[in-house]
Amino acid sequence: MIGRLMTMTAHPGRGGELAAVLLRVAQRLHGFPGCEIYLISQDAADPDTVHVTEVWQDDASAQAALTAPPTADSPAPADVLALLSSPPHRTDLTVLGGVGLPTAR
Repeated sequence: MIGRLMTMTAHPGRGGELAAVLLRVAQRLHGFPGCEIYLISQDAADPDTVHVTEVWQDDASAQAALTAPPTADSPAPADVLALLSSPPHRTDLTVLGGVGLPTAR
């Protein structure tokens, strides 16, 4: 499994809006093949900073989600980017295990 930690900073005062859009992205990914975890969190000390914690079966699954055609009710990538005050920061991870992850397949 692979993981990604994404940190996004919204324009001042728009962190709640950014979190809401990312929660809509998470709804679209519910049941998406290979998506194990897609967790949206807002920084308690800075509500304009939003974190996305992702766990995927493999890189191909993550890439398939990025290239999947949008649905009528899902936000477009431009919707997220328009809310950001700077480019997102991405950290790639090798997932070793933990609570909430599926057992080995």
